[in-house]
Amino acid sequence: MLAAAALSKPAVAGHCPALVLNADHRPLSYYPLSLWSWQDTIKAVFLERVVILEEYDRVVRSARFEMKLPSVVSLKTYIKPARRPAFTRFNVFLRDQFECQYCGDGKDLTFDHVIPRSKGGRTTWENVVTACSPCNLTKGGRMPNQAKMHPRIRPHQPTVIELREHGRRFPPNYLHESWADYLYWDSELEP
Repeated sequence: MLAAAALSKPAVAGHCPALVLNADHRPLSYYPLSLWSWQDTIKAVFLERVVILEEYDRVVRSARFEMKLPSVVSLKTYIKPARRPAFTRFNVFLRDQFECQYCGDGKDLTFDHVIPRSKGGRTTWENVVTACSPCNLTKGGRMPNQAKMHPRIRPHQPTVIELREHGRRFPPNYLHESWADYLYWDSELEP
């Protein structure tokens, strides 16, 4: 599942994020992937909030201390996953698979209120869709029937599982090889 091209080594110490797993060794979130900066990770190590599972080859040093940067950590305390996904711009894009719901384009994305706010439309899962800027401008403050523009898929509140499935089609730009054993463990194996 993890393509070799997507797996890489960090170029600089500043880009050594740690994959953060829950106490059950599942990522806190897949989309966006739960990552901490190396500074936040080291702080959590010193506060004894995490267990280091994997490390980078890179080392950080102080006058009296030296340690390899953690690449995978697991929380010591389990955090119960959210039952419903947060209503965020990223999650709307993910629900709509990063495609304009009017024309299918994947460039210059924004979001559109199906029923315009000026006509009483609310900013909710059921009224907001991903739209490219040209379609958003074309539709403007008009109702779908007036503009003759209807979303391809009826907007709805997605489930966490739905977002996870959609997210697998859009892997992160950066995946370190030490993360491979902790991601996509529940995906179907190839023969």
